[in-house]
Amino acid sequence: MNRMPSTSSSIADAFRTTLDLFETGLDLMRQKLRRSHPEAGEEEIERLLRRWLLDRPGAESGDCPGRPIDRLA
Repeated sequence: MNRMPSTSSSIADAFRTTLDLFETGLDLMRQKLRRSHPEAGEEEIERLLRRWLLDRPGAESGDCPGRPIDRLA
């Protein structure tokens, strides 16, 4: 299979797209947390979001194989 060589610009664009998608996912999860916890303030929502990022079901050891790292408190 022949692939076209990647340029620095296309790699940078793909990385920006990845970061944009990640931010969109965080925004969606914040909305879900606000609906699930209407009494929670912004600090609590951010705490719940951080906890979700660290303890998502199915990703207890991270998103991919590799060396485990200590989790943040």
